[in-house]
Amino acid sequence: MPFLTLLLLLPTFGAAIVAFLPGARPRLIRGIALLAGGATLLFAWGVLIAAFNTSDPGLQFSELVRWSPRMGTYYALGIDGFSFPMVLLATLLSFVALLASGSIRERVKAYYLLLLLLEAALLGVFMAQDWALFYIFWELTLIPLFFLIDRWGGARRHTASLNFVLYTLGGSVFMLISLLATSDTIPGHSFAMADMAAGARALPEHTQVLIFLGFLIGFGVKMPIFPIHGWLPLAHVEAPSPISILLSGILLKMGSYGLIRAADMLPAAVVALQGVLVGLALVSLIYGGLLAWRQSDLKAMIAYSSISHMGVVLLGIAALNVSGLTGAVMQMVAHGLVAGALFLLIGLLYERTHTREVGHYSSLVRVTPRFAFFTTLALIAAVGMPGTAGFVAELHALIGGFERWGWLVVTLSVGMLISAAYAVRTVGRLFTGPVRVEMRTVQDLRTTEMIAAGTLAAGIVLLGVFPSPALHLMAASIAQFAATFPG
Repeated sequence: MPFLTLLLLLPTFGAAIVAFLPGARPRLIRGIALLAGGATLLFAWGVLIAAFNTSDPGLQFSELVRWSPRMGTYYALGIDGFSFPMVLLATLLSFVALLASGSIRERVKAYYLLLLLLEAALLGVFMAQDWALFYIFWELTLIPLFFLIDRWGGARRHTASLNFVLYTLGGSVFMLISLLATSDTIPGHSFAMADMAAGARALPEHTQVLIFLGFLIGFGVKMPIFPIHGWLPLAHVEAPSPISILLSGILLKMGSYGLIRAADMLPAAVVALQGVLVGLALVSLIYGGLLAWRQSDLKAMIAYSSISHMGVVLLGIAALNVSGLTGAVMQMVAHGLVAGALFLLIGLLYERTHTREVGHYSSLVRVTPRFAFFTTLALIAAVGMPGTAGFVAELHALIGGFERWGWLVVTLSVGMLISAAYAVRTVGRLFTGPVRVEMRTVQDLRTTEMIAAGTLAAGIVLLGVFPSPALHLMAASIAQFAATFPG
């Protein structure tokens, strides 16, 4: 049975049904969207987990249909230990974003239709096993995101959406050039990932380096890494909060996932550029943390902190060993949960207070204890405290980095200290001190909001206390990947 095609079709069918519903029935539209998102979530987490073989490092549930023989393209889907965690994360965060969209009152039909199409495109990126198909899904994510930011965003939404699209398209040009250059070296000019990997590994080192640099720019924009991160803060601040959940929680992971696939295809280039990658990782880690520490706008703080956390991912990838790669993939999952929870909670708080300035709040623990609990937990997890998913991820990245570079990775500890500084400051300003008069009537989390926040919080804690299932899910694929880079 084509499980992965069915997974792609579930949100697509949901969007099609929403398209034919009358726009004057917003509750029905929301119900259908939630049903489609919930069905996608249950299918991915139920059927696929039950049938996924964690000891097999290769592709599973593979589907292959020749698409264009002349161009060498295929409709090829498959998942492994790298892509499957991202698929699970995408379905979870998409459902949370749907749950958190109850405040959308204008153009409800278009909003939910675009959100479901975005979920389908995201899943396609992580499941595609043909570079042409991957590129199509990659570009397809831009269309719904542009309109979701431009139509439902904040005061500077037009600038934010345009910046996002221009940055991403600019990076995509470099990625496309690298793909075409690689395909040209393959007999038959195949775009199948397996064929391109086999051909690209035989290329001379300098050719691999030039091709990989194109991928690094294309994927680095999306991660993002310093200095090609300019779209991120404005897009996160101006996007509606449910879209910020997806932007930070899963869109950034498209870049790091693509970089892993490119590294597997061009191993000589990655080894040659290892010093460049670790340098970019450490600079991004410190730079993002310092800028987050300087922010008074809560969404801007979380946005800049994402640059720092994705620096940990790049560090783990650059280590090219089992511990580092495990830390990278775990950090992708952990950051998705933590950033998703923070954007969810801050967005809900903004809907109630119409301010994101941290100085406008104080002692909310007395007025909104549930807000206080979940926000504090998410901020603690962002620091990487023991008992949270972030600790497991950063510990593996630290061990992998130490194995490769020794005490140079003490910089990672500096980044963690900076994260702790702004997390403690934020908790202090939000939840201590006298209660401001204008904050005495702020409503605490409602039932639906509690479900969304509680789901993400449960994931953060469960992965921190019982990380074995997640580690086992990705272990075989990581071991096979790391074996390409001995020593």
